[in-house]
Amino acid sequence: MTDAARAGPCFEDFEPGMVLRHPIGRTVTATDNTWFTLLTVNTNPIHFDAHYAAQTEFGRPLVDSTFTLALVTGLSVGDVSRHAVNLGWRQVRLPAPVFEGDTIYATSEVLTVRESKSRPQMGIVEIRTTGFKHDGTVVIEFERSILIYKRDHVPRIPVPIAGSGKREAGDSGENDGAQGRPRVRNT
Repeated sequence: MTDAARAGPCFEDFEPGMVLRHPIGRTVTATDNTWFTLLTVNTNPIHFDAHYAAQTEFGRPLVDSTFTLALVTGLSVGDVSRHAVNLGWRQVRLPAPVFEGDTIYATSEVLTVRESKSRPQMGIVEIRTTGFKHDGTVVIEFERSILIYKRDHVPRIPVPIAGSGKREAGDSGENDGAQGRPRVRNT
């Protein structure tokens, strides 16, 4: 297995029925919610105006649902799509609200796996991802299709070439100049 393949799954690693529990959770902050809402030009004050939100049935600001979609997708990347591109989301459901301070976790189930007809170096995987709060309340569910590289075709990540660092004239690299301490070398 290559270093790139170790950094995330490849097409060959998926089988229908697999369930992946994504290990990282993320607590949503007020800053996350406000910045994401305003960055995406969502002018609904329920996401960033506490006075307005206090007058709604929720009594406080709601986290922007597209932030929730992006967050839960992101929680799954390391286990699902590090070497993939999204083809689309479908059947997005938001059964419960997310509030500032909630910690969100996710799981994914592999639904289908098939070869790509147009890209022989890749395959298509369909997954269902569920995002939930720390108490188990499901806040989002969606299906996602990804186009993912096969193991021998994952783009390579560059590595440094030993001895390629530039030094100033007269610097032998043995010590750090005026201090006279040996330089640390990574070997």
